[in-house]
Amino acid sequence: MELKIKISNWSAGLPVVMLNEKTAKELGVHAGDRISIKTISKKPREMVTILDTTEKIVNKRELGVSVEIKKRLSLREGQKIDISLSSNPMSVNYIKKKLLGKVLIEAEIKEIIQDVVNNKLSEPEIAVFISAMYKNGMNFLETVSLIDAILYSGKKLTFKNKLVVDKHCIGGIAGNRTTPIIVTICAAGGLIFPKTSSRAITSAAGTADCIEVLAPVEFSMEQLKKIVKKTNGCLTWGGSLGMVPADSKILKVEKMLKLDPTAQLLASIMSKKLADGGKYILIDIPYGKKAKVNKNKAIYLKKQFEKLGKHFNVIVKVILTKGNEPIGNGIGPALEILDVIKVLNPKEEGPTDLEKKSLYLSGLIFEMTGKAKKGKGINLAKEILDSGKAFKKFKEIISAQKGKFKGIKLSKIFKIIHSKKSGKIKEIDNKLINELARVAGCPLDKFAGVHIQHHVGDKIKKGDELITIYAESKPRLKSALKFYHEKSPIKL
Repeated sequence: MELKIKISNWSAGLPVVMLNEKTAKELGVHAGDRISIKTISKKPREMVTILDTTEKIVNKRELGVSVEIKKRLSLREGQKIDISLSSNPMSVNYIKKKLLGKVLIEAEIKEIIQDVVNNKLSEPEIAVFISAMYKNGMNFLETVSLIDAILYSGKKLTFKNKLVVDKHCIGGIAGNRTTPIIVTICAAGGLIFPKTSSRAITSAAGTADCIEVLAPVEFSMEQLKKIVKKTNGCLTWGGSLGMVPADSKILKVEKMLKLDPTAQLLASIMSKKLADGGKYILIDIPYGKKAKVNKNKAIYLKKQFEKLGKHFNVIVKVILTKGNEPIGNGIGPALEILDVIKVLNPKEEGPTDLEKKSLYLSGLIFEMTGKAKKGKGINLAKEILDSGKAFKKFKEIISAQKGKFKGIKLSKIFKIIHSKKSGKIKEIDNKLINELARVAGCPLDKFAGVHIQHHVGDKIKKGDELITIYAESKPRLKSALKFYHEKSPIKL
């Protein structure tokens, strides 16, 4: 059926279309059905999407499209397109096969991922695929096939320089904003560090959320390459580059399910690192009681990453770090970037634990690439940090990304919580602290979050400041205070 496009500025967060109920009835389709949209031109563009119906928003013989579809197909108001009912893709059967605990072959995994990218699978179907991976796992060959499928679903960065490095942390630790510090130290030390980061999934902030406090993080591939050529590094959001688009869609559903299957975790990280063009990859796996994984799982992941590194012919070094408490003092985009600036600026004193870990990881990267001898990398990293070269490089990257290095003013809506007794801090729950910051409004409210004044093992007196909660509205602050008193994330 031939229809006219109706453009509106609504975004559903995923590609969807709207039909007038009378038109839908004429076509024989219903809300939730898959339909194919095809442009009428010499070189037609086509995609599959999910249908919704309405009485008033669109007229008969019109197709209302979300912002996502408008961008994807470059549609114009009034443009003629052809729509038809789309049948269930074959990949649904492969998902059922995995749900039954059977092994998928390379072609089946490739088709699932292609259908994710082409919007042929609905979010509930992607959720079943995630659940199947979580329940039944994937063997090594399946994981390799998953990485290949995700990697080749989008664009790749390439650099002529051989000393291209990358770093990733599996997450789960509140604060822990080492990446901007490591990138600037390594870039100042002569390494190429094209860091594309994610936004928050379950934490209070991702690296991209934090950098966005100072500068834009969404760039085209060409713009990113110019930034890296100028500064040796970048601190951008990977989702805007068209790299591994399948991973972004799967992660979105994982976030809703609060599931992180091991195979997908491995595939997500490795596909992104390979797409970034890194030849030397450092992976940080924090473990502990309140971390994302325990020590046994961390050791298993380490072996898998190293095995995958050999398979894909890149140098992968995996380190296990203790993750029993938050790192740094700030949790939330603005609060975490403040910690970063304090560590980078030689004139300020930043959180010692954040500085120590950043220097250690930077040193390992220098040793991996041969920039420093074994055991001497941390000295080179400290020299670059203490001299102010890293801080200068950070400012250069922010400027190259069209940002402004300015003072950060936190929200004026806050509450300081004092200790009701004297004692020693025995636990700060990573998960609860992250959740507390999210209740306060993170990561969307960039100046919300929490600032912890002490760490595990610190002795405190009755009346000492324990934590400050920031919010951008009084209702948010009220909810955060209620959460804090009910969950008690800090235990004496």
